[in-house]
Amino acid sequence: MSDKLNHECGIAFLRLKKPLAFYKEKYGTAFYGIQKMYLLMEKQHNRGQDGAGFASIKFDMEPGERYISRVRSNDAQPIQDIFAQINGRINDEMTAHPEYAEDVDLQKKHIPYIGEVFLGHVRYGTFGKNSIESVHPFLRQNNWMHRNLIVAGNFNMTNVTQLFNSLVELGQHPKEMADTVTVMEKIGHFLDDEVTDLYLECRNDGLSKREASPIIAEKLDIRKILKRASKGWDGGYAMAGLFGHGDAFVFRDPAGIRPAYFYEDDEIVVVASERPVIQTVFNVDFDKVQELQPGKALIIKKNGKVTEEEIIEPVTKKACSFERIYFSRGSDAEIYQERKDLGKLILPAVLKAIDEDTDNTVFSYIPNTAETSFYGMVEAAQDFLNQRKNKYILDNRKTLTKEKLEEILSVKIRTEKIAIKDAKLRTFITEDSSRDDLVAHVYDITYGVIKQTDNLVIIDDSIVRGTTLKMSIIKMLDRLKPKRIVIVSSAPQIRYPDCYGIDMAKLEGLVAFRATLELLKERNLYHIVDEVYVKCKAQEHKPDAEIVNYVNEIYAPFHPQEVSDKIAEMLSSETIKAEVKIIFQTVENLHKACPKNLGDWYFTGDYPTPGGNRVVSKAFMNFYEGKDARAY
Repeated sequence: MSDKLNHECGIAFLRLKKPLAFYKEKYGTAFYGIQKMYLLMEKQHNRGQDGAGFASIKFDMEPGERYISRVRSNDAQPIQDIFAQINGRINDEMTAHPEYAEDVDLQKKHIPYIGEVFLGHVRYGTFGKNSIESVHPFLRQNNWMHRNLIVAGNFNMTNVTQLFNSLVELGQHPKEMADTVTVMEKIGHFLDDEVTDLYLECRNDGLSKREASPIIAEKLDIRKILKRASKGWDGGYAMAGLFGHGDAFVFRDPAGIRPAYFYEDDEIVVVASERPVIQTVFNVDFDKVQELQPGKALIIKKNGKVTEEEIIEPVTKKACSFERIYFSRGSDAEIYQERKDLGKLILPAVLKAIDEDTDNTVFSYIPNTAETSFYGMVEAAQDFLNQRKNKYILDNRKTLTKEKLEEILSVKIRTEKIAIKDAKLRTFITEDSSRDDLVAHVYDITYGVIKQTDNLVIIDDSIVRGTTLKMSIIKMLDRLKPKRIVIVSSAPQIRYPDCYGIDMAKLEGLVAFRATLELLKERNLYHIVDEVYVKCKAQEHKPDAEIVNYVNEIYAPFHPQEVSDKIAEMLSSETIKAEVKIIFQTVENLHKACPKNLGDWYFTGDYPTPGGNRVVSKAFMNFYEGKDARAY
């Protein structure tokens, strides 16, 4: 993606089902779980670079012995930092106590981070300061083992204010109004309720508090706790939790917005945000890794029992399509094919833009996430060229010479690597008046491969704000002096804000929205903006379920191609000599390419939860009123 877009988080959960001595004997180390967690988190580094955290729990420790370890970092290389700290502690203990080397029981008793249950998190902050307090996992501590709660997740709630107020009504005093804190305290409240009820049962049976503790841990109803806690949640989430005594869960929202995959055998249970991560780290086949279903929780009891249980009745599945377009690694077999299909399906629009003149066209891509779509587009272009060759040969078979036939067959689709990102420069960009000049040099270009009679087709996975295109890419490409520059987005026009974990919260930041406003002005239709504001304001205090997305009316007067043409005009300038065209994927083709991930609210305004409509309405009012604020 040419525009920088903060997004997503990644979770990694691992439960060892055998005693630690088993892993020592089979794999040569009792630190097997820690090593696998490092790989699970590093393989998801693409999902979060603002921070990382790790927590572990040891089973059956005696009172006074530490059984929970946690480390978090917001360092520039957070995953490397936390595992450097973990390895440092382990090495210090092993050096100071050589007797631990072959004794797994001593290792478990005295060395931190070793254990049976692990939870890792990589974070991209969608808003707020990147402080260490914002880094998952979060810990809710208590002297009763089973009241300790560790939570990490990939989620955003749209109704944090309401959830916060509900905690206050319960008599709590949350330390801040943040969805992570609110969610954890909600779960914690009903955990406390469940523990209290179980304790009263034990007391009625004549058990002492100490005798009751293991009984409570065994009988703790995780499904009941999650069901009560999640009542009223509105958002997208895949979250994991650990209880101090060893129970654990991973819970996915009822629309399946945020992803989660799991694998289980007789040695482990593992969950991650991406399927190929599990495949790679544990060398398992594609079909052995299961998707956690919407509205369900994978519940892992301390005794090793694993169940997938419904917590909330699922609604129409609206899994995030941006996962397929951009966020997830393309090494997933399905995602790889889907991205290729996105490239293939947009080719007809590209051919129209270049007047089907493939002989005088160079195809390329903007690194690096669009590379797979580029392969699909080029394959489709080659098929088109082959069909044209075959038709010409058939039509002229009686007069065709050997030399002409060889000439025709030798023609291929021209591909080059044109744009090369200067990664080092990216981190140097400041926010002062010199920023524009720096932005203009984020990409280098390859000289000497473009003729002045050429079309230059560049595919990007998506276009959000258009800033880098305007300030850098189009200017750089124009230096090659092509006849025409065609920027291709494998995704449709991004028209609406996201509120489920992607950093697209402000309407005015979206180039499609700005282009539409310009069209409204040009055609004396700007009164629609005023009318939409009045409608949004009128429903400001209605319940979420009654909120309507009136922002759709802003786009209604225009065909998508009109908006695309206006975007091309806005991202070009008088200094650009080449003709500039911009092509976007259609929503219909997006669904053809990615049939399992139909969440498309950023393109269509069709939000999967009622809170989404409130967010887009609030975002529009903020724009209209000139408020530089988030809508959730």
